[in-house]
Amino acid sequence: MIKRPRIRRLEELLPYIREGRYRLGPHVAKHMLQEGFIEQDVLQAVEWGREMAVYPEDQRMLVLGYMVFPPQLKLPLHVVLEYREPRWVDIVTAFIPKKPHQVYSRARMAAILRFDGTFEEVRWVRPRFWSAEDIPR
Repeated sequence: MIKRPRIRRLEELLPYIREGRYRLGPHVAKHMLQEGFIEQDVLQAVEWGREMAVYPEDQRMLVLGYMVFPPQLKLPLHVVLEYREPRWVDIVTAFIPKKPHQVYSRARMAAILRFDGTFEEVRWVRPRFWSAEDIPR
């Protein structure tokens, strides 16, 4: 008899996240630097988000949530959760989607989640101060 992977729901995983039993993966850190969101944005998106897709074979789910900037701005944020550990959640990646309500195929999710140990280049630059020549006339 073939044992099927157990499907978990977002409601089951939220208590672990609230209790701090989660880990942020390197992909999350990369996207946080590149796209300008913080850990609290990711946690808020999961807390108030909804499941877009569940991948039981991988024990993962795609959550659509929002980063909220009062009074009226909401930006979508996709978060991929892995629930392989019994009482722990791994936040595999988070990113700002181009099409927030699109459910990704398994092949597309594999491409999004692929991590080969290299980071995309992130350069820090000093702020440039304006001079008189920069003012348009």
